[in-house]
Amino acid sequence: MVGDDPVGVSQPPGAPPSGRRIAALALPALVVLAAEPLYLLVDTAVVGHLGSAELAALAIGGGLLALVAWLGNVLAYGTTGSAARLFGAGDRTAAVVDGVQASWLALAGGVGVALLVQLVAGPLTRTLAGNADPGVAEAAEGWLRIAVLGAPGILLAMAGNGWMRGVQDTARPMRYVLGANLISAALCPVLVYPLGLGLNGSAIANVVAQTLSGALFVRALLVAGVPLAPHPGTLRRQLVVGRDLLVRGAAFQACFLSAAAVGARYGAATLAAHQIGLQLWSACALALDSIAIAGQALVGAALGGGDVPGARRTARRLTVVGGWCGLGFAIVIGAGAFVLPGLFSGDAAVRERALVAWPWFVAMLPLAGVVFALDGVFIGAGDVRFLRNLTLVAALAFFLPAIWLGYRLDLGIGGLWAALSLFVVVRLVGLLARVAGGRWAVAGAPT
Repeated sequence: MVGDDPVGVSQPPGAPPSGRRIAALALPALVVLAAEPLYLLVDTAVVGHLGSAELAALAIGGGLLALVAWLGNVLAYGTTGSAARLFGAGDRTAAVVDGVQASWLALAGGVGVALLVQLVAGPLTRTLAGNADPGVAEAAEGWLRIAVLGAPGILLAMAGNGWMRGVQDTARPMRYVLGANLISAALCPVLVYPLGLGLNGSAIANVVAQTLSGALFVRALLVAGVPLAPHPGTLRRQLVVGRDLLVRGAAFQACFLSAAAVGARYGAATLAAHQIGLQLWSACALALDSIAIAGQALVGAALGGGDVPGARRTARRLTVVGGWCGLGFAIVIGAGAFVLPGLFSGDAAVRERALVAWPWFVAMLPLAGVVFALDGVFIGAGDVRFLRNLTLVAALAFFLPAIWLGYRLDLGIGGLWAALSLFVVVRLVGLLARVAGGRWAVAGAPT
């Protein structure tokens, strides 16, 4: 199927991927995916002991900064799918050149986002803060203005992850991202407490991590020996591929920002509890997404090499693996229900509200394991238009009506997390129906 085996786990041509091969791709990707949310958990724990207002401000500012990471995921996922197909067709150089073009898009987008946020940070944070303490909006604005300076680094790192995953090189991204985040995790408490910078110290530590990580991925392109000039044709193709992923991602962000807005309208304690649950959910979900990344690389390479039956067998194997991994996370999170919230806040009201969300959180995880795995299958296959349409239906027809109805009925944080669970269930049903058919498995490299 391909001319080499960069992950060091060979298998017969046409065979479904072994557990060792999936693990060889997924485990380093897991470290990369878990590094950022684990750093954010450290950040949440550090800021949480400043007070509930600061933790609520971090929830708002961090939710807005997550839009930049979402834009980076659009770049990464689109690049992984196309690079994997080129790699599967035997053209590794062309796959790396895809990464060069994605990095040009990342640099332009990151600078543009950083400038735009400086203009609109105040209105955005005040809108999302709603009825919370007025000091929450002001603190969130200050945090966001600093943290968004790391936007170019965030996007460059995501573009780098994309092409390296496509050529099945997951070891270098692991080293780059983990090293940068460890440095920043050590820096964050020092800036916040001994140096007395408070919440702004958290933002500075974020910028350090993202900028260092982005610089390492740029260096990898410089030493790769491929042409670095922009290619208009490739850029246009990536923008077309990214269009559907962009709309899909916008639907996700509308859901999570709506959740933050509803949480804020219940008060700072509810918003802080939602932030704890959301960060733990993000850590689990992005860790489960390591299975999706393996799916993107394996399915893309199989279809690029013309192995349609192998791609279908890979999809079935990944569905099973994703479900079992999600169940494992559910057991761990469920067992920690009376311990984990207390690690992030000493406020009894915050912990009480977090426990209301916990059953929904735990129930979602096994379902999410299957959903994330199949997302990766279809991205690797280039079936992103279907993913766009399914996500829009789940968001607009189910999640958004449910969450605002819950607010009107004053269901509190339980209604908020019930709506998030509905969003996952609708996507699960659609993905299972799609994978049972065969229209998604189309052979060939991108043109």
